[in-house]
Amino acid sequence: MSNDVILEARDLTKDYAGFLAVSGVNLSVRRGTIHALIGPNGAGKTTCFNLLTKFQQPSRGTIYFKGQDITSYAPAEVARLGLVRSFQISAVFPHLSLLENVRVALQRQRGASFDFWRSKSALDAYNARAEELLEAVGLADARHLTAVELPYGRKRALEIATTLALDPEMMLLDEPMAGMGHEDIDRISDLIKRVSANRTVLMVEHNLSVVAKLSNWITVLTRGQILAQGDYATVANDPKVQQAYMGVGHG
Repeated sequence: MSNDVILEARDLTKDYAGFLAVSGVNLSVRRGTIHALIGPNGAGKTTCFNLLTKFQQPSRGTIYFKGQDITSYAPAEVARLGLVRSFQISAVFPHLSLLENVRVALQRQRGASFDFWRSKSALDAYNARAEELLEAVGLADARHLTAVELPYGRKRALEIATTLALDPEMMLLDEPMAGMGHEDIDRISDLIKRVSANRTVLMVEHNLSVVAKLSNWITVLTRGQILAQGDYATVANDPKVQQAYMGVGHG
């Protein structure tokens, strides 16, 4: 595993009229890792995630991606650099087939966004790669179903396929297991493990058993500040973390 830092935040702060949702966070994500951002409710995880993915601007601090200062960039600009937040694009066309959804994402990646007037043969050029991506997330058998027909867990798999279509170096996953049953959690966990083989993943996740299974490194936030960092065993056995989770630190 490379020790290169791919994403770094220095003194990341978000102030809402005197309320510090995120306060002085210094975060480093190493290339090739699955890094989890966890914490009790109200810890500032979502705000921190929104700052890192450029959906909100920090009040103070700097964000670097591959050594480049991206603090002032828009989400689309950082996506072009290879930093993509899954579920920001989602299965946005519920009445298109799965194949068509992935094909639209591939068009975006090539800079041919929403060229619906292009000829069928031009669009068909994307089919082979779209089929490969659906195969990678276990949806090849459902390629001709519309997105709206999918059960919840498989919709998430489609969202990951559309994210992979953008060929990101780093994927940011916002609570990928939210609302899922055990079977779907296992399936999506395995999928995240597979797709992380040649890229970096940062995820916000409430399910601590998923965090234990997937993460190389964990950052625990509480009250907008970093409480602890380390591998799962280190974090789970930290008395401060156990207290913050009121006895549920072992998940």
